[in-house]
Amino acid sequence: MKNWIKGTVIIALFCLSFWVKPVLAQCAQCAASVESNAKNGGTSTAKGLNNGILFLLAAPYLAGGIGAYVWYKKYRRKNVQLEMREHKLNMN
Repeated sequence: MKNWIKGTVIIALFCLSFWVKPVLAQCAQCAASVESNAKNGGTSTAKGLNNGILFLLAAPYLAGGIGAYVWYKKYRRKNVQLEMREHKLNMN
C-alpha cells in the first residue's frame, strides 16, 4: 500500500513539474522602478531585482538544510548495541 502511494506522489509531482505558468507578481514600488528603468533602456535593475528575489528565496532553504545536516550528524548513533533480557517480563 505504501509503495502505491509513494509512486502516485512521485508521478503527480513529475506531471506538475511540466505545468508551469509564468507569474508576474511584484510589489507596486518594484514594478514601477523596473518599468521606468526598462523604458529608459536599462536592464541592470531588472537583473538585480531578480537576483535579490532568488537570494531571498534560497536563504531559508539553505539555513534549514544546514540545520538539518547538523542535527543529523549530532544525533546519529553508530554501533548501537541493544542489551535485551533473556527472560520475559511479568506485566501484572
